Amino acid sequence: VQLQASGGGLVQAGGSLRLSCAANRRILTFNSVGWYRQAPGKQRELVADMSSRAYSNYADSVKGRFTISRDNAENMVYLQMNNLEAEDTAIYYCNAHQGRLNYWGQGTQVTVSS
Repeated sequence: VQLQASGGGLVQAGGSLRLSCAANRRILTFNSVGWYRQAPGKQRELVADMSSRAYSNYADSVKGRFTISRDNAENMVYLQMNNLEAEDTAIYYCNAHQGRLNYWGQGTQVTVSS
């Protein structure tokens, strides 16, 4: 399984970015797909994920600002990030989960300047 993340960049606080993740397999075959992030000196944490039944789950810190979505036909997963804060600065990783297996993309850097 390959996951290709893109869309990161440098943005000012209050701005928006949209991350994209392309999978080389039907995303509905996974239990869930989602986004994690890792800031310098911190552990990787869940940002948002979506089950195969389209139930979504968000970290408290991003609720109301971030939205996860997917395009099943194109095998794409998106993360729309609005009202970005300096604390959102991190490397963002696309994730796909199936049973005991976790698949990871290569990560895309998001930097929010205050």
